[in-house]
Amino acid sequence: MTPYVPPKVWTWDKENGGQFSNINRPVAGPTHAKVLPVGQHPFQLYSLATPNGQKITIMFEELLAAGHKGAEYDAWLINIGKGDQFGSGFVAVNPNSKIPALMDHSGPAPVRVFESASILMHLAEKFGAFLPASGAGRTETINWLMWQMGSAPYLGGGFGHFFAYAPEKWEYPINRFAMEVKRQMDVLDRQLAEHPFIAGDDFTIADMAIWPWYGGLTLGNSYANSAEFLDTASYTHVHRWARQILARPAVKRGRMVNRSFGPLNEQLRERHDASDFDLRTQDKLEAQ
Repeated sequence: MTPYVPPKVWTWDKENGGQFSNINRPVAGPTHAKVLPVGQHPFQLYSLATPNGQKITIMFEELLAAGHKGAEYDAWLINIGKGDQFGSGFVAVNPNSKIPALMDHSGPAPVRVFESASILMHLAEKFGAFLPASGAGRTETINWLMWQMGSAPYLGGGFGHFFAYAPEKWEYPINRFAMEVKRQMDVLDRQLAEHPFIAGDDFTIADMAIWPWYGGLTLGNSYANSAEFLDTASYTHVHRWARQILARPAVKRGRMVNRSFGPLNEQLRERHDASDFDLRTQDKLEAQ
């Protein structure tokens, strides 16, 4: 293979970028005018059931399961493959054009919240749930929340891209990022060897943030054949934790919201009421 020699000044090649070349670009801002829909509930979520999106729908479903009726929400599908994230309404909520994005209408004035960790902390503090109010437990939870935000790009944009989405398989980047992901899995495995949940004895927003990425990887739900390639079964404590989280009813529901891929009975593309899980999954809608 001919070594790549970087030019003095980089220029954008629209055809370069693999599976996502049609939506990747080196500039920010909207590409088209589009007003976002607004439902009846205090919280309006604009998202897709990627790992980052699942964090927030899991949080909402866990809040509702814990009895926080004020956490009712409308979840609107943002199809990132079609560029919905570059609509003017979405960019007004998240200038970074990434899902998830949230509008909180529960107070005297609407508040926009973007970046998944910020949304998790915003909701945890608003409802006093899944994040200790103070002390060492709060700090430890935030430690792991920030660990996920810093680590997952190596899993998704690094390993996942070169292993599953790049136009060609290249040994060096796959090996480089596989090594890093396995190191991260070892970090989690050592932590979970001593604690039932990521930040200690209780289920927190740290688990909600980490599980969609690393639990999904462990259980074989991310990047075809990657679980075998990375030998995720060898991380026995992560595997135990991943199965334990998946067994939670609210997590099962949260995984379905804004999902537009996979089995039709697991796709709830929009969520506006708790009854939607029984009445409006894609298999039922297509059978009408």
